[in-house]
Amino acid sequence: MYENSNLKYPKFSILMSVYFKEKPEYLRECFESLLNQTVKATQWVIVKDGPLTEELENVLNEYDQKYKNLIKFVPMKENVQLGRALKAGVEACDFDIIARMDTDDICISTRFEVQLNEFENDEFLDICGSYIKEFSGNINNILSERKVPITNEDIIQYQKRRSSYNHMTVMFKKYSVLKAGNYEHAPLMEDDMLWTRMILAGCKGKNIPQYLVYARTGLDMINRRGGFAYFKKYKASRKKVFNLGLASYGDYLYTILVQFVVAMMPKKLRQIIFIKMLRN
Repeated sequence: MYENSNLKYPKFSILMSVYFKEKPEYLRECFESLLNQTVKATQWVIVKDGPLTEELENVLNEYDQKYKNLIKFVPMKENVQLGRALKAGVEACDFDIIARMDTDDICISTRFEVQLNEFENDEFLDICGSYIKEFSGNINNILSERKVPITNEDIIQYQKRRSSYNHMTVMFKKYSVLKAGNYEHAPLMEDDMLWTRMILAGCKGKNIPQYLVYARTGLDMINRRGGFAYFKKYKASRKKVFNLGLASYGDYLYTILVQFVVAMMPKKLRQIIFIKMLRN
């Protein structure tokens, strides 16, 4: 039985997108962490980004049957990629406060309670994230950590060169996201584009200096962030962020030069740089 009896807190939606390459066991771990929250969501909005495997569908159907009226599915006829999927998901959320979540990550049990308290304490807050611990296999195998700027002023400055939020930790107001233009198709930069447009729209943000999410990563993910083909995609996406007008041309050059060096270095060295320098 799923109960959301936390009358002290506002109702809110969790936004997730799932596609066929994801692993059913990771999806299940994610769902269990959401069910184990001290303050539970009123609604899970799950975008099915194209046809899924039978195994993934079985997990989704299992939780849908077990927890009636909790999950709202947004099926896409074909894979539209993350930006378009999240755009549709935001529009489908029934509540103004939305928590983003990746379907292979794990929340600590107090995540939503901690974040909702921030919104309760600051009526002008539009978006709130946190630190993450990145793991491989299980949450006891921590590879790295990613800290992000805390205050709105520092977030604005940091966003000029790097992402100011860990996307799988954010909780935001639907109204504020729509005011900024919602998500859009921007491979590798779906979240960065939104954060930048929210800043330019005058939205107020903060990050909580706590590790509220265990983010699944691994050497395969780091290895995919290499090679000239990856760099070309990154450069094109970063140019879109630059064109929004927040960052200077110097900021843009700095980011692509750093990424070029990292993308073109040998895999073993990239793993060391990513884990020891770019994260911690």
